[in-house]
Amino acid sequence: MDIFSVLSLLGGLALFLYGMNVMGAGLEKISGGKLESILQKMTNNPLKGVLLGAGVTAIIQSSSATTVIVVGFVNSGIMKLSQAIGIIMGANIGTTVTAWILSLSQIEGESFFLNLLKPDSFSPILALIGVALIMFSKDGRKKDIGGIFAGFAVLMFGMSAMSDAVKPLADVPEFANILLMFSNPVLGILAGAVLTAIIQSSSASVGILQALTITNGITYGSAIPIILGQNIGTCATALISCIGARKNAKRAALVHLYFNIIGSIVFLTVFYGANAIFKFSFIDQSIDAANVAVIHTAFNVFSTVILLPFNKGLEKLAKLTIREKDSEQTGPVLEERFLNTPAFAIEQCKNETVKMAVLARDTLIDAISVIGAYDVKKAVMIEENEKMIDLYEDKLGTYLVKVSSRSMTEEDSREASKLLHSIGDFERIGDHAVNILRVAKEMRDKNVHFSDQASTEICVMTNAVTEILNLTVEAFEANDLSLAAKIEPLEQVIDGLKAEIKMRHVARLKDGTCTIELGFILSDLITNYERVSDHCSNIAVCLIQIKNSALDTHGYLDEIRSADNVEFNNYFKEYKEKYLLPS
Repeated sequence: MDIFSVLSLLGGLALFLYGMNVMGAGLEKISGGKLESILQKMTNNPLKGVLLGAGVTAIIQSSSATTVIVVGFVNSGIMKLSQAIGIIMGANIGTTVTAWILSLSQIEGESFFLNLLKPDSFSPILALIGVALIMFSKDGRKKDIGGIFAGFAVLMFGMSAMSDAVKPLADVPEFANILLMFSNPVLGILAGAVLTAIIQSSSASVGILQALTITNGITYGSAIPIILGQNIGTCATALISCIGARKNAKRAALVHLYFNIIGSIVFLTVFYGANAIFKFSFIDQSIDAANVAVIHTAFNVFSTVILLPFNKGLEKLAKLTIREKDSEQTGPVLEERFLNTPAFAIEQCKNETVKMAVLARDTLIDAISVIGAYDVKKAVMIEENEKMIDLYEDKLGTYLVKVSSRSMTEEDSREASKLLHSIGDFERIGDHAVNILRVAKEMRDKNVHFSDQASTEICVMTNAVTEILNLTVEAFEANDLSLAAKIEPLEQVIDGLKAEIKMRHVARLKDGTCTIELGFILSDLITNYERVSDHCSNIAVCLIQIKNSALDTHGYLDEIRSADNVEFNNYFKEYKEKYLLPS
């Protein structure tokens, strides 16, 4: 084997890893957002978790990616540690699909059908289709599909290049002697673990092993420990990703490690114990790519069947390893590791923005409640909540800018735009809550109160503002455009209430039933109310316009306020009657 063969081997490995990366990225982009909700909902028992983990990993072609995603869910509190264990086990099974696909390259036979099954036969076609979709399609989803096809083709070309490069090693006795060393289980496991930890993919390291089988120098006795080590080495990705994470996320990564270590020990004990009794004749025979896939699958299924009943034990073991309790989490939890999977990152931002929206609404309602009944403890809580809302805006804004710089589907891009526009309005609602709190404090400090008539009018406007807040949060959380359509008519009614309450106050000033000092306080209060409704309107318009792939706020508002807009006029009439000021 000369220097050019070594270069061919390294070039093949580079193509193989790059193809796997491109294919995996495309698969994650297409399936990411949907998988997030499935992963959260379908983990109510360990068996479902195993099936789900296997399915997701078979789709995105990476157990490391699935495990890192799960670690992120556990870290952000979306998923419990107990829910994660089944998915982690299933991920190990799902990753074996790649080995089966790669094993097709060594199919032998003269028939047209058998040759058609070989990746060498169909990967050029996939490459052609993939490149055509990437270059000529304007649809983002079709470009992602093109990336998957092209990535798979590059992967298979890399596999073929590696196989061709190592073929001459079949006639090199020194190479055969080196491989014999790995029949020692400890050395074999170490070799597989180190290789996989370096290249960060068990699928890739198994593919390399399959390419080496063409030399006929790898025996079953050498391959089995290496395959077990490869499963242990793939845990490195999750372990690295949990650095700086919360305790439960670290425990999830440790569960992955413990699962593979314990599974390897039990598998080797059973296998070599049986070999001592039955003397397996195949152990010194050469292994082929298909049987590498068989052993890879058999080990992971065996480990899952053996350890699934003891999932609680794995959880306890991880908790014993990391004993400290989590410190209280403050502010949004935004996983940096999800930036490589924008669909997950966007969904995570949506969840955190909903929390921000609920906090802003509740804080404003709390502020309203202290008008005329000032409470110091509640006032402190309102101010703390407002600081938390500011923190949400800062962290979400920074994170969304990072996500927006990544390659995303058109749908994810629209969602990111919607969130970026909305968080500013939710933050301003929190600011108005503090402004209203200051109004309440001023009334307490000056010992002044609104007249009965003014209090009744303010109560009507308060109810309207409370409804528009609830409508906005509900519409935003559910992305419900029918609810969003009700917000602008109600905002117009609130604008009218502000104007009418001001006019009534002027009339009371003339009658001497109200003071100028209370007039300033009243004006501050209802102005904050009206501006809260403006921000609710901004959010609603954003929901509707982003859904329609546009963001012309003024044009949209002019259109819906037109005299011939039946829906708007009906809602406006309904709310005007509902929030009619008493005579």
